[in-house]
Amino acid sequence: MVKPVGLRTRVSAAFAVGALVLSACVTLVSYELTRSTLFAERERTAVRATYFDAAVVNVGLSGHAPEIVAILQSLDIGADRYALVHRAGQWYSRSADPAAGAAVPAALQRMAADGHAGAQRIRRDGQPALVVAVPLQDRSVFYEIVSLRELERTLQLLAVVLTAVAIMVAAGGAAVGWYVTRHALRPMTAVAHAARGIAAGNLDTRLDPDTEPDLAQLTASFNHMADELARRMQRDRRFAADVSHELRSPLQTLGAAVSVVHRRRDGLDERVAAAVDLISEEVARFQTLVSDLLALARSDQPAHREPTDIGALVQRVCKTTNTSVDLLQWMPETPRVWQIDERRVEQALRNLIENAQRYGGGPVALRAGRADAHGVFLEVDDAGPGIAEEYRETIFDRFVRGSAANSRGAGDGTGLGLAIVAEHAAAHGGRAIAGARPGGGARFRIELQGCLP
Repeated sequence: MVKPVGLRTRVSAAFAVGALVLSACVTLVSYELTRSTLFAERERTAVRATYFDAAVVNVGLSGHAPEIVAILQSLDIGADRYALVHRAGQWYSRSADPAAGAAVPAALQRMAADGHAGAQRIRRDGQPALVVAVPLQDRSVFYEIVSLRELERTLQLLAVVLTAVAIMVAAGGAAVGWYVTRHALRPMTAVAHAARGIAAGNLDTRLDPDTEPDLAQLTASFNHMADELARRMQRDRRFAADVSHELRSPLQTLGAAVSVVHRRRDGLDERVAAAVDLISEEVARFQTLVSDLLALARSDQPAHREPTDIGALVQRVCKTTNTSVDLLQWMPETPRVWQIDERRVEQALRNLIENAQRYGGGPVALRAGRADAHGVFLEVDDAGPGIAEEYRETIFDRFVRGSAANSRGAGDGTGLGLAIVAEHAAAHGGRAIAGARPGGGARFRIELQGCLP
């Protein structure tokens, strides 16, 4: 599929084409006007000079037995003119060349023989020239061939200069188009940055209505949309928090009652005991779901950062999840103290390890390292079947399990564990990433920004 051309490129190309067409028209008109003017002036000059020389030759021919060659040699015609006389069917030139008249067109010869003066452009020895014919006495005709080579060179140079000007004008048009579109699209760029900020979780992002008065309506609509979105998300979080909080007390009571019954399951009927086990598992799962909902509802609060020994944090998580701390690998130049929200990072790492235990056959490696100058990361590799590429973006959404989770395990989770991981990473200015582990399995990575001095 061909990628569509951007608006800025299209507008710049339109400016360039418009400037090129305009400059080409101006160039052609200027060239033709200059060419016709120069040729007309050159022809007038050549005709005047030819008439003057013809008058001199005509006087010389009035004597008895005139020396035509000598008369022609007495003319001051320079190197760019060539004089000929046609008299009594014979051609005369300064060099006494018998083929001198071959350059004179036959039509011009017939016109001059009828007693009419005239001029015609020709090419002589591959060079442009002008032939001027002036009838003399006794049916003689004086011809002067004037070279136009210098004029042609001047016109060639003029054509090169005008072509270069046209190209520069087209380039200038493209530059103007690029500049205009850059400034014209700057408000759209600001809208795009603001939209990306909101999509990344920064709901306080707004547009300044004073930046571009002509787009005040767009700015007001965007800010209103952002306000409504923030209020709606706040209501959703408050609702989830309220519901989860209200459910905790009855769930705790129900869990305590089920625990009492479960301790006496040995004295119950086999079918009743199985039902008690099922109720106990579902109540425990319900309690986990409520706790996760509460964690998500509170995830919009800013991270409370403090210096934390990340090694001790990983050891605690490994102990509570029955994971060997020997799996931890320290990347080179990784400091042991990070500026993080300890509670959130601990919960995110615990969720990743439990996710690997539930769906990926258990963790096979843990890593801690530097992501960049001020960022760090934690990675968890598992030995499971991996994650299909089409699920790697949506797997961090809330309640997203389906085939992505069911293909990797028993599917008894709440669907909120990885969403909590993503929220905690975002609270640290980072992100959560799911990928493939070399050799098979899945690799989960959380990047945290601003954690190093």
